[in-house]
Amino acid sequence: MSATKIYLALGSNLGDRLANLRAAVAALPPAVTVQAESPIYATPAWGYTDQPAFLNMVLQGATALRPLPLLAQLKRLEKTLGREKTFHWGPRRIDIDILFYDDLVLETPRLSLPHPGLAERAFVLVPLADLAADLRHPVLGKTVRDLLAGVDASGVKPYG
Repeated sequence: MSATKIYLALGSNLGDRLANLRAAVAALPPAVTVQAESPIYATPAWGYTDQPAFLNMVLQGATALRPLPLLAQLKRLEKTLGREKTFHWGPRRIDIDILFYDDLVLETPRLSLPHPGLAERAFVLVPLADLAADLRHPVLGKTVRDLLAGVDASGVKPYG
């Protein structure tokens, strides 16, 4: 099976956040071949805001896994790297989300593609724009650049 281009969002707000991101990137192969990494950004918590700030980044990669097996692999990786179940939008050592799986539009009980929240989330759009500003959302018809222009990105700051 040929490889599919994917974009993944990574975030961490517990423990050594930078080390958590680096460990996740290092652990992705062989399921995901990392092709490009965005800069890392410090971002305020989103959804549930009474928690530590996050470090976020986006990766461009390639995978031979279909979407649901990819999701299962990423969830196993999160657990291996120390993610514990808390509550929706709660603090986490590592979070890995599939943003885009090529231009696939998918709606299942376990996975929606493209990621349903990405158009409202500056902490995803800023690093995604670093890698793929002209990538067009297959449902909304807008580029990442256009989506980013529609959100408040003032809290998203380069890290380091």
